[in-house]
Amino acid sequence: MTISGKRIVITGGASGLGLELVRQLATNNEIIVIARESGGLKQLGGDYPEMTIFKADLSDDSAVKQAATDLAAQFPAIDGLINNAALQYTPSFLDPEFKYDQIAKEIATNFTTPAQLCYLLLPSLLRGSQPFILNVNSGLGLVPKTSSAIYCATKGGLNIFSQALQNQLEQTDVSVLQAFLPLVDTAMTEGRGDGKLPPDRVASDIIRGIAARKADIDIGKVKLLRPISRFMPGLARKIMKSG
Repeated sequence: MTISGKRIVITGGASGLGLELVRQLATNNEIIVIARESGGLKQLGGDYPEMTIFKADLSDDSAVKQAATDLAAQFPAIDGLINNAALQYTPSFLDPEFKYDQIAKEIATNFTTPAQLCYLLLPSLLRGSQPFILNVNSGLGLVPKTSSAIYCATKGGLNIFSQALQNQLEQTDVSVLQAFLPLVDTAMTEGRGDGKLPPDRVASDIIRGIAARKADIDIGKVKLLRPISRFMPGLARKIMKSG
C-alpha cells in the first residue's frame, strides 16, 4: 500500500515522534492532528496553515469525544488513524514524588483514549480507502521494566486490545497495526538511558511498516526483545528489570 493521497489522523502530532510523522506524511497526504494546546501546536499551525487541527486534552474524556465528533462530522471518510500520543511518569509507588492523580491521566492518554478514538472514528474509517489503525506501542508492552508501572500496563493493555480489535475487524477493510518502539529521543525520554533512536528514523520505519501492512512493526532493539521474550521469558524479564 502506498502512503499517498490519504487522509490521516495523528494524535499528539505537535511534538516528538508525532511531529516527525506529520512532517514525513504531510508531503503527500492530508493530515489531521488532535493534540492539546501548546506552543508546539501553535508552531505546527504556523508551519502548516492548511492543516486541520483539533485541540483536545487527550486525558479528558469529554474533550476527546467532542474532538472526535467534530472531526467525524467534518470528515465523513478518513483513511488512517495513528494513535501516537502518550504519557510516561517514572516515579515508583514508593517514591515521595509519585502523584496519585497521575494514574488516571496516564491510563486515559495511553489506553482509554486510543480505544475511544478507534470506536468513535471507525465509521469514518470504514468509508476510507485501504483504511488502517496504527497504535504506537512500546517494547514495554511486551516486557515491563521496573519503573513506570502504569505506563507499562497501559502499553500491555494496548497490545491485547489491538490484537482483539484486529480480530473484530478482520472481515472489514480496516487493518489494525502496532509499532513497538525502543527508547526514542524525544522530550518524554529526556535524561533517560542511552542509545536512543532519532524520531525521524523511527517515523520512517513506522511509515514503511504501514505501507507493508505489517501487524507488528518492531523497531530497533524490540526486534531482539520479542524473540527473547517468547523463547526465554525469564531472561527477558531479567534484562528489562535492570534496564
